[in-house]
Amino acid sequence: MHKPNLAKLRQKRPSQGGQDVEPHAQTERGNPSPRVKMTSRRPKHRQNAWQRSKRDRVLLLMVLPGMLLFVVFHYLPLLGNVIAFQDYVPFIGIRNSPFVGLSNFQTLFTDPAFWNAVRNTLVITALNLLLFFPVPIAIALLLDSLYHDRLKGFIRSAIFLPHFISWVVIVALFQQILGGAGVINQFFLQQGWDTVQIIGNESLFKLLLVAQVTWKDAGWASIILTAALASIDGSLYESATVDGAGYWKRLWHISLPGLRPVIILLLILRLGDALSVGFEQVLLQRSSVGPAAGEVLDTYIYYFGVQNGNWSVAAAAGLFKGIVALSLVLAANKLAHKLGEDGVYTKK
Repeated sequence: MHKPNLAKLRQKRPSQGGQDVEPHAQTERGNPSPRVKMTSRRPKHRQNAWQRSKRDRVLLLMVLPGMLLFVVFHYLPLLGNVIAFQDYVPFIGIRNSPFVGLSNFQTLFTDPAFWNAVRNTLVITALNLLLFFPVPIAIALLLDSLYHDRLKGFIRSAIFLPHFISWVVIVALFQQILGGAGVINQFFLQQGWDTVQIIGNESLFKLLLVAQVTWKDAGWASIILTAALASIDGSLYESATVDGAGYWKRLWHISLPGLRPVIILLLILRLGDALSVGFEQVLLQRSSVGPAAGEVLDTYIYYFGVQNGNWSVAAAAGLFKGIVALSLVLAANKLAHKLGEDGVYTKK
């Protein structure tokens, strides 16, 4: 029977996993047991806030202009919400304006025009969620399915361009196409057909607003979704193709699950703007249908508050709008956490 060479076994073995393994005394059966030589590691020194700030001073200087922008134009104006509880007069200032408590909110909530504006705003928001929100997702998926880079770049540039066009130009363009003397009605007249009234039609006004927003901002809204699709591992598509999955199965099982966190995040942010449906766009077309169909919360604040001098009531309406938006964001974010998504922030 061959006996083990104990001299070789007593030699130092190579390190395993960063630990030096040396032979130890023999066990009861005569086989050597390994002895692990532990190496001491000093804990890293934890830097305090000042040391981290000094280390990242260049990055902090780059962020400083954006921080100042938010502080000056977003956080400091929040202090002006105090006029919602005052009978504010611009000529005497905030300090000298009398405090009236919740009187401005009582005036606001008893005004039927306010609730009409809220109703119109919510209807337009619901239509945007149903008709506009899926369009950027479809555009991103279609662009991702193209293999010709030049064609993809041309289409991307063509659909991004309307975002940079002014609302004045877009409204005038729709007027020239869909108006009473527009291109479509002129064509109908040449054919001997009856004309259609789209611009100025109260029942179609909200759908017209959604169509304008879709034409202008659908391509721009697809940028984040396109970037999210580009971050999906390409090996997943290759493995699915090898397993026999077609385009629709890859879309359903790979692309859409990869987009789900971004879609939920965009949906939550969109709910934060639920009571903001585009002040300039509505203001330019409100007169064509009247306040009953064309008044939204932003235009109500402008006409009732700014033009009529009801500054405190307008501030109360703006504060109400902000509280509702914050509540919707927090509720949607909590729902996202229950569904297992991160939402706006990651829950610890």
